[in-house]
Amino acid sequence: MAIGGGSGSGGGGSWSIHGRADVTSRYEVLGRAGSGTYADVYRGRRRSDGATVALKEVHDAVSARREAEALLAVGPSPHVVALLDHFPGGDCDDDVLVLEWLPLDLAAVVRDARRRAAGGGGGIAGAQLKRWMLQVLEGVAACHRAGVVHRDLKPANLLISEDGMLKARILQQTASTYQDMHPHDHNSGMEPWVSQQPAVLKGTEEESPYYESLVPAAQGPETLTAADYLHELDQLRTNSSDADKMSLQDGDASCLATCSTGDIEDDPFRASYSYDGEGVGEESGAFTSCVGTRWFRAPELLYGSTNYGLEIDLWSLGCILAELLNLEPIFPGISDIDQISRIISVLGDITEETFPGCSNLPDYNKIFFNKVKKLTGLEACLPNKSPSEVSIIKQLICYDPAKRTSAADLLNDMYFTEEPLPVPIEGLQVPASKDEDDDSSMEEWGVCKDGGSDSDFDEFGSMDVTKTDKGFSIRFS
Repeated sequence: MAIGGGSGSGGGGSWSIHGRADVTSRYEVLGRAGSGTYADVYRGRRRSDGATVALKEVHDAVSARREAEALLAVGPSPHVVALLDHFPGGDCDDDVLVLEWLPLDLAAVVRDARRRAAGGGGGIAGAQLKRWMLQVLEGVAACHRAGVVHRDLKPANLLISEDGMLKARILQQTASTYQDMHPHDHNSGMEPWVSQQPAVLKGTEEESPYYESLVPAAQGPETLTAADYLHELDQLRTNSSDADKMSLQDGDASCLATCSTGDIEDDPFRASYSYDGEGVGEESGAFTSCVGTRWFRAPELLYGSTNYGLEIDLWSLGCILAELLNLEPIFPGISDIDQISRIISVLGDITEETFPGCSNLPDYNKIFFNKVKKLTGLEACLPNKSPSEVSIIKQLICYDPAKRTSAADLLNDMYFTEEPLPVPIEGLQVPASKDEDDDSSMEEWGVCKDGGSDSDFDEFGSMDVTKTDKGFSIRFS
């Protein structure tokens, strides 16, 4: 992707912010901080007091409005990036959002700690670890109190100031319907925030279409080669209509190559490494299933669910906290299929007993794995961690969404009252820089600089694709 970015909603160029008198009269544009399809971001200075800000030039008016509405819905919060100003676009200009400037993110904290650990200096000290965890929980709890489902929680979306204050950034999100909210919040009396926008745009992102549903049914099982399967998937895209939406999606090559990220620049304020497809009509209350970066995506999303709420953030939260403990991702899948396989190897088979309602997930009867004979278990994934630390992760990383503990409840967990107590924010060890020029840091978050697919059939070993009376199924062994 060229650094120049895209044109605005009304045809404005990527440098149109410099010609915006309404913006430049109040903010000095200091330089470009990042660029992507969704937005260009500039570092700026507020003329009234000299404060550094982020000027986000959004190339789609609806997306800008959605992001602004979500931030306003959450309201002032010490752990959510604040919207300071909003300059609506016009016929020739993009919308410009003015946000707090935070130069670091939690991914940089993990990388810095991993380097120290590799050099024998130790990882994140227990007292510091607890403060980072508490700040993450505060940010997620603030979103959820407002009924806002973040949908893309990951370390790179948890920004940090130079003095250690962590804030969640919200990116053009829609909220859940009230009935989809976490069970703990049902009796709160709070009305959830719902984006006011045309139904057809619900869940939309800039990168990829939401491909159509299954191939026509065949009579009886019929063995299908991987090549035949890919051919049929291509035919689906060519012949699809606007009816049912497909939940086995892909970014470039196949349904296994979901959320390809090769064309996304290292932009500290970009929309997301992943994409959302276009969701179904608003009257159904459903969203798209391809949300969130793969490593942090809840199993119900991997199986194509479009009916979800705050609980998908809680799974992501568990993965983030586990990474803070281990300094490595807990489920680093190379494709959606591999992601499911890694989760199953740790938590066991997904059945109605372990995950009530799983058989109703759109892709549950299309993707099959051999029965897990020996579980890895979360304890083995968190070596040398205390029972309290393992307990925190277990309360979040579990199949049944209704059993995931809310962020607000976890803030009161006994773990945070045990020695060592959390350090104050000013006592945190903050990395000196984000190392944005380090290509290895991009690769470790799943970004391929060459634009190649992040998936390959050879990675999965034996695979059987079979036609069924409902379309097709895939079995991996």
